[in-house]
Amino acid sequence: MKRIFKTFAGLVTVALVCGCAFFFYVVLRSPKLERGEGYTFYLGESSSARAVSSSSPLIKLFLGETKGESAVYRGDRYEEFARKYRAKLLFTERVGDTVSYYLYSPAMGESVALCGEAVNLQIAVGGGQTAVGTPLIFGGW
Repeated sequence: MKRIFKTFAGLVTVALVCGCAFFFYVVLRSPKLERGEGYTFYLGESSSARAVSSSSPLIKLFLGETKGESAVYRGDRYEEFARKYRAKLLFTERVGDTVSYYLYSPAMGESVALCGEAVNLQIAVGGGQTAVGTPLIFGGW
């Protein structure tokens, strides 16, 4: 009986350790952006990076190391996301009917140097939708 109890306790311990490891893996690998209409994850550090697009953010769990991500939402949601991520507006850029906002947010991870500023959040609004990317929306939208 003692042997069965020790075996059971060992199995429970292993299960708890595996469960905790899986939990932290999911938390660390989870997308930084809230659920949108579509997602793109970037596997390199530039606009020529390999991009993987999906309708589900959970695909990120199965990708290698990602260097950035973006999501698309309906409507103009600039103010909502800027407020949500406590982001400081650094500068804007207008191309056609699209306005891109470049921001820094303490809630986001790594930044890139752009126009002498540390940027880690880009929000582009135009055509009735909003694209949000961290650190940038690689390759445009």
